[in-house]
Amino acid sequence: MDGGGSAVPVTSSELLSVVASRELAGRRTVFAGIGLPTLAAELARLTVAPGIDVVYESGVCGAHPSHLPETIADAVLITGAEAVVSMPALFGSVLQGGHIDVGFLGAAQIDRWGNLNTSVIGDPCRPSVRLPGSGGAVEVMANAREVFVVMRRHTPRSFAAALDFCTTPGPDRALADGIRPLGVGVTRVVTELGVLAREGVGDELRLVAVHPGVTVEQVRAATGWELEAADRVATTAPPTPAELRLLRDDVDPNRVYLR
Repeated sequence: MDGGGSAVPVTSSELLSVVASRELAGRRTVFAGIGLPTLAAELARLTVAPGIDVVYESGVCGAHPSHLPETIADAVLITGAEAVVSMPALFGSVLQGGHIDVGFLGAAQIDRWGNLNTSVIGDPCRPSVRLPGSGGAVEVMANAREVFVVMRRHTPRSFAAALDFCTTPGPDRALADGIRPLGVGVTRVVTELGVLAREGVGDELRLVAVHPGVTVEQVRAATGWELEAADRVATTAPPTPAELRLLRDDVDPNRVYLR
């Protein structure tokens, strides 16, 4: 993919970041995970959502970092931030108070209902891969008005009919266990193949857009369940030269997360 006239080919990380950033148009507050969600949030601030407030799990609210943080505890997040609050205040007041429009997360596995796995791959008792775990994702899923997920890989293993382990239950699973979350859970998933969406409780993820050169059949073959598609599946617009310049030169010139 040539990026609509860019001299340098567009990488998967760049495509995911640009497409995900566009989804933040019109949103006011975003709780961003480290990695691709950070890239998308920072690019959105420079493009479709100039007034967006970015909140990090370390308690930083309204972050304006001079360069991308490498961890949620990176001191660069504090400089220029609107506020730094304690963990009880962040999770008890900001999140549980319903002040987050979008929780932006990553995951190793996701199922059709938007439940996430970031703990283990394989048998939980003898896993083949151990992952970082939840962090604050459970609280984000339960309390953000909606959740966006960015997935680097779109395979039947990552888009699984059944999760190897449920780290972060969506509202459907929570309600089945007698817990009533504030938000509607995952509403958008951006992958290397396209965009999946759901309206909220009771809905399955379905394919709403494919990236240029990708077919609906390819996405279905890469999904571990029988994926439904919208009546009219859109094709995402490729990253523009302006978006790529901002991403490469302003957002992540040191290639902290771009690959």
